[in-house]
Amino acid sequence: MLNKTISLILASCTLAGCTIPGATLPTSNKNQVWNADDSDTLSPRVNVYPLTPNLINELKLNQITPSSQVNLGLEEELSDYQYHIGTGDVLNVTIWDHPELTIPAGSYRSSEEAGNWVHADGTIFYPYIGKIAVKGLTVTQVRDLITQRIKKYVEDPQVDVNIAAFRSQKSYVTGEVNKPGAQAISNIPLTLLDAINAAGGITQDADWRNITLTHHNGKEEHLSLYALIQKGDLTQNRLLHKGDIIHVPRNDTQKIFIMGEVADPKVVKIDRAGMSLTEALANSGGINEKEADPTGIFVIRSTGLANATTKQSNAPLADVFQLNMKDATALVMGTEFELQPYDVVYVTAAPVARWNRLISQLVPTISGFNDLTEGMLRLRNWP
Repeated sequence: MLNKTISLILASCTLAGCTIPGATLPTSNKNQVWNADDSDTLSPRVNVYPLTPNLINELKLNQITPSSQVNLGLEEELSDYQYHIGTGDVLNVTIWDHPELTIPAGSYRSSEEAGNWVHADGTIFYPYIGKIAVKGLTVTQVRDLITQRIKKYVEDPQVDVNIAAFRSQKSYVTGEVNKPGAQAISNIPLTLLDAINAAGGITQDADWRNITLTHHNGKEEHLSLYALIQKGDLTQNRLLHKGDIIHVPRNDTQKIFIMGEVADPKVVKIDRAGMSLTEALANSGGINEKEADPTGIFVIRSTGLANATTKQSNAPLADVFQLNMKDATALVMGTEFELQPYDVVYVTAAPVARWNRLISQLVPTISGFNDLTEGMLRLRNWP
């Protein structure tokens, strides 16, 4: 009788052990949209690369690294730059030796307030000449135009024209800068680097490797302040024009995941200088010396799940890089291996650690069986 009872209890516990405590979400009675066949498994589509000095050198050769470069195109744009007057600008026109033709600023009026506004139709009004179309012209062209027209009234006129206020054209700096907002386009050329500096520089949370410049014509460029400032790559700089928008994004996407047998599994943001595998392990407190398998330190890097929907059905979905740290000097290779956003650093458990965890789960169950058996024997022998 006792043997039958124990067998029944063991069978019940075995069945109960196949389930996990807590709520479940069964899928058998629901509409499964994507039916994966037996061949649609992950293992054949994962490439594993043991980290070696030769592999690291090859990865560095294939990696595009910024370097110091000149920007001849930008230099030519800057040397030929001229400001073109627009609606809302304020001009100051002076005809020397003829103060009656020059509106005095006075003690309470600035040159901006006393100047000639460019009206919505692109013209200004000047005495004797009347309306002058100035929109789209340079200061030199306006000076020549006024000189030609005023000759009828003034002999050998000495005309000077300057812009008192630049209001018609603006560029914009948004995102992770200290002072976002509009910046006026003036007679002094405004470059992307100038605009970032005028905006107070980037914040601590800025992703300076992925700056977006949207031009007034809708064209979008992705530039790197890291390459421009840190590496001196002047090809990343641009001359700004009316309506251009510079956006500095947050570095929320610049993160990696550290999991497994480390002291402190967590999500870590890649800093501005980048992050190596050794740095990531150090940020997590290092590997768990008692339970980690030093031969099983992996970096899992997605190659894009979009390949699954292409005609290349067997295209790799992930690359796995394995660092064998059984010899601690292998950490030198870890310092040379640069991590990328959304990499997963995973440290596996040693076989003995997995065995100990299994035993720790079985011990309470075995103890419970022993207590139950002893109780049933006492009941059987009870008179």
